[in-house]
Amino acid sequence: MGDQDRGLLDWLDQPSTERGLYYADSADGWDFRSYRDLATLVLRTAAALRAKGVGQGDVVGLVLRSSPGFVAGFFGALAAGATPCSIPPPFAFQRADEYEKHAGHLFRTAAPRYTICDDESLEQIRKIACGLGLEEPVAFDELVAGAEPLERPMPLPETALIQFTSGSSGFSRGVLISADALRTNLAGMGQWLGCAPQYPAISWLPVHHDMGLVGFLLNVVVTGFDGWMMQPDDFIRSPLRYLRCISDQGAVMTAMPNFGLAYILRRVRPADLRELRFDSVRCVIIGAERVDRQVLEDFHALLGPHGLDRGALLPAYGSAEATLAVTGLAPGEGWSAQAPDASDAASLAGAAVVGCGRPLEGRTVRILSEEGEELPDGRVGEIVVTGVSIASGYIGATGSASGTSVDDGGLATGDAGFMRDGQLFVIGRLGDGLKVNGKMVFAESLEALLHHRGIPERRVAVLLGVRDGVPTGVAVFGGARPGWREIAHEVLSEWLGDAVLHMVELPRGGVSVTSSGKPRRRVIWKALCAGEFDATTQPLTAGAQENAPFTAN
Repeated sequence: MGDQDRGLLDWLDQPSTERGLYYADSADGWDFRSYRDLATLVLRTAAALRAKGVGQGDVVGLVLRSSPGFVAGFFGALAAGATPCSIPPPFAFQRADEYEKHAGHLFRTAAPRYTICDDESLEQIRKIACGLGLEEPVAFDELVAGAEPLERPMPLPETALIQFTSGSSGFSRGVLISADALRTNLAGMGQWLGCAPQYPAISWLPVHHDMGLVGFLLNVVVTGFDGWMMQPDDFIRSPLRYLRCISDQGAVMTAMPNFGLAYILRRVRPADLRELRFDSVRCVIIGAERVDRQVLEDFHALLGPHGLDRGALLPAYGSAEATLAVTGLAPGEGWSAQAPDASDAASLAGAAVVGCGRPLEGRTVRILSEEGEELPDGRVGEIVVTGVSIASGYIGATGSASGTSVDDGGLATGDAGFMRDGQLFVIGRLGDGLKVNGKMVFAESLEALLHHRGIPERRVAVLLGVRDGVPTGVAVFGGARPGWREIAHEVLSEWLGDAVLHMVELPRGGVSVTSSGKPRRRVIWKALCAGEFDATTQPLTAGAQENAPFTAN
């Protein structure tokens, strides 16, 4: 398909009047914006930014929900020769102080020349920008009011996107994505998925996250197919509305993290799907966190009777530093779960993890030992990626302990995994593991087991580390329920051998997560060691005496 080689702004030349983006409204309907309407809005935004003094290579901050304004802000910045940088709006955070701390770090890092906001976020962003001495932000509608379209786009900036990492291990890092890297990643995804303008797609993912931005929105707009856009809170309120749209519109592609599938399973019953069909779906891209094989089985059991092909479930692997996509399962192939070599690392019960497909064209994935030697199939080591679409580097790298790095040798991801028959199997973060009897056990594996035993996602995080020279495991609960302590003790004691086991009970919502829902394990570990929690640690074994305060040397 030729459209995969289109440039980032080529769609502005002859935009369709029939295809475009449909935005969910509050009355269960959809507001349509054709690509011609969006193209005009993009060029008006570009002209307004130039009039505000935005020049070649300047950074434009976007604090916008998924909306026509976000599309216009992103592509308008590029058309003005500037670098867009999407910053999460306040809705992604539960507490205003937490948001201001996080957003303040992002603004200091990106130092935008100009910032465009939603109306509802304007006051908070104005406060943050003022405190940092940055230009006062402007609401999108105010920016474009009265602006005439720019006659022709300016040359693209060298850096086409500043994309922030999730911050699961500390403060988010700004990743510099070149125009070539962004183009080649979009092209690689188009070839992998067989994207074409006649294939409609739907998403509820936030556009400040790389999966929602690069993996969906940019892919949809540059290719030019109809996109049905929901807000994350629309999906949370009614996952059935999302499923109904897939059925009604014959959607071919969608994407979400594993927790999105799990949420549908909790909220939707077979009887709710009586009139719906999912035969049209070819691609359900599943990434951003490790994929749970039981969730895949249950999701297909729910939607399969209504036409969903098992081969449409496509586990994938990527990262902000890789622009996004690194590997993905081919549509129609069907996912599988495999175990690493028995002599190597512990993982899930049965030691099997879901495969994330093969490297996209132009990318090479290797598994390296601690000594930097390439490991054979089945051996667990660090996932290292080379090839096209790797980030140029970082801006504002201070504050992260992720272990991820980009240099001439490629992208050292800080993730553990293994290869088998050309397919990548991802286990977890290298820094979130503990060696037990010569084998690595990963926090994500233990959390998956706890979820299988009935403890919901985002309500528990497992921390693994060495405290005072002693291997230690901690179960951190957010709003614990009766029986959870016993479940956690059974699971952790089975997998962690002689490690000392603790638990911490926080209020519901107290488990710190990133804006995309990943537990910030190393941040929580550091806070525990520093005594920053009001809650005290306790032995995980019920009835044991409380331990000494959780501190580390």
